[in-house]
Amino acid sequence: MTDLEVQDFVTKFAAAWAARDGEAFLALWHPDGVLHSPLYARPVAGKELGRLTELVRQGAPDHVWQLLDWTARGDVVVIEWQATRMVDGQRLDWRGVDRFRLRDGRIAEERVYMDTAALRAMRNLRWPQPVIALE
Repeated sequence: MTDLEVQDFVTKFAAAWAARDGEAFLALWHPDGVLHSPLYARPVAGKELGRLTELVRQGAPDHVWQLLDWTARGDVVVIEWQATRMVDGQRLDWRGVDRFRLRDGRIAEERVYMDTAALRAMRNLRWPQPVIALE
């Protein structure tokens, strides 16, 4: 892929998140593409992304996703991001990295790498404590 094609993909991906637009996400995916994420109990087919977008919108209406940085080599694109939402009056931030393998400019495979501790703690209504407390 050319630098311009990669930039176009990253711009469209960030715009889809900003709008939480299921159709825009679907347009980025090959129908046979696969998403691997620690948030889901199984790999997710690219054709399911529109529905997942709606579930995020319903479950976390104040969820904000922000693009921090990205890089690419060949057909592999890596995007660093941050997400934010309010839970019980407290701001919850978490970061992650998505690694995409593109085919014809569309996602053939996405792997999400993120620390899920804060999200799991939120689900259990316990805020995470540091493993090592620095005073």
